Amino acid sequence: MPEAADRINTSLWLLFAITFFSNAFGGAISTLMSVYLPEVVNELVESNLLGTLGDISAYINALYLLGWTLGGFLWGLISDHIGRLLSFHISLAVLGVSTLAISFVTSWEMVVFFRLLSGFATGGILVITNTYLSEVWPAKTRSIFIGFLSIGFPVGIITAGMINFLFHDWRTGFYIGVFPLATALVSMMVNREVSTTLRFSLKTTFNDNHQNLLRGSLIFGSMLIGLWAIFSWLPTWVQTLLVDSDGQQERSFCMMLLGLGGLTGGFFSGWISRSVGLRKTMLICFAGCLVTSLILFGTNHSFSEIIYLETAVLAIFFGISQGSLATYIPQLFPSSIRGTSTGFCYNTGRIFTTAAVFFVGTLVTMFGGYSQTLLVFSSIFLLGLIAIYLSSDLKIKT
Repeated sequence: MPEAADRINTSLWLLFAITFFSNAFGGAISTLMSVYLPEVVNELVESNLLGTLGDISAYINALYLLGWTLGGFLWGLISDHIGRLLSFHISLAVLGVSTLAISFVTSWEMVVFFRLLSGFATGGILVITNTYLSEVWPAKTRSIFIGFLSIGFPVGIITAGMINFLFHDWRTGFYIGVFPLATALVSMMVNREVSTTLRFSLKTTFNDNHQNLLRGSLIFGSMLIGLWAIFSWLPTWVQTLLVDSDGQQERSFCMMLLGLGGLTGGFFSGWISRSVGLRKTMLICFAGCLVTSLILFGTNHSFSEIIYLETAVLAIFFGISQGSLATYIPQLFPSSIRGTSTGFCYNTGRIFTTAAVFFVGTLVTMFGGYSQTLLVFSSIFLLGLIAIYLSSDLKIKT
């Protein structure tokens, strides 16, 4: 894999734009089914099966996450074999085709199948874009621009809400698949792989780099699991604190703060990492997430406006962590196994979140409510904090 150029030329600017938009497409398409899900299921499921609507919704969401997990693992491996750009172009095209196909489905089973493919493509895009940018971007500004790249996904989440607002018909909304497909075609015409002579060895990946794989998986996975739980359950937790309100305004504002805080943190993550170093930045992020979440879910027993402030602070720590982790994880491994290893670290924790979709109700009952459940899941930030603290002896390979 080529060394990063000394300066940001036109080709690099174009590459960054394409990778940023591809991450935004992934965020939009990941969220789009959530905002349209009631309409999709009501239209495609027969009336005598209405009792199974919850199960079918769970299948659609869980199979997307399963595809995302498989894609994160396998596309990294594929990119180590055939090159980053070719893998990126294929995965982006698959995202476009599978999303566009949902506009024409005639059964909920077809939705499940195409969402599985969409998740598979999204998992690949997120791994490949971070990995490739970390290899070709100038070292001086690498962390800054990977931080910028990390906000592409939340920009896409906001875009999904705008699509839902503009297009009430769900089939029209899924025409968004045209954009990643067109972007893949444009990228194929303007970008060329400089080198694909990667000497990949699965044995090398797991034998010679097992320490980095373990710590990378613990660090990224602990943040992923904590982030997933909070984003998934925060609105319901807010509702449990309210007595004489339907909670729509409070829930919406908290979710907006999560998104905006994440965008803000991701935007500034590169400058923060350059100022204090990647390791210190991640230590601050995990400690901040741990302390803030314990305060948020452990001290608030009724709703007050302080929850907005605490949610915003937590989201900023989340955003900074995503930019710094996207810079740190790929650099732990040599280029010949970087895609496979990065995919492994990014997606090990997602196996847990995929399974947990089916057991949300059980988990809440087992821990005695949403506050207690969120406190339990927030404690996983401590595991990541310890793993980062113990990682001082690891040499980052570029």
